[in-house]
Amino acid sequence: MMRILAIVAALIVAIEHAGFLVLEMFLWQEEAGMQVFGLTAEQAAQTATLAANQGLYNGFLAAGLVWSVLRGNREFLRFFLLCVIAAGVYGAITVSPAIAYIQAAPAAAALVLSFGWKPRRLSFRGA
Repeated sequence: MMRILAIVAALIVAIEHAGFLVLEMFLWQEEAGMQVFGLTAEQAAQTATLAANQGLYNGFLAAGLVWSVLRGNREFLRFFLLCVIAAGVYGAITVSPAIAYIQAAPAAAALVLSFGWKPRRLSFRGA
C-alpha cells in the first residue's frame, strides 16, 4: 500500500512539473502565464527565454520522476524528489516563500512515502 501511495504522490509531483513546463515554455507571455506569475507583458517579454529554460528543467524533473516510477526504482525516485525539494527550497528563499508549499512540500511528502516502499526481493529459484 505504501508503494502505491509513494507512486501516486510522485506522479502528482511529476504532473505538477509538467504543468510548470507548459506555463513557463508556452504560456509565459499569454494572459494565463502572466497572471500566474504576476507579470506585465513587458516583464514577460524580457524574461521569456529564461522562463523557457526554466520550464525545460521542470520537464526534465517530471520525466525523471515518471521514468523512476516506470522502472520501479525508488533510489532514482528519491534522487529526483530531492532535486525537486532543492529547487523548491531555493525558489522559496530567492523568489517567494509560497514555492516551498507549491513545489517542495509535495515532493517532501512523496519522499517520506517512498521510505515505506519495500524493495522487491530478487528470486533465483529455477535459475
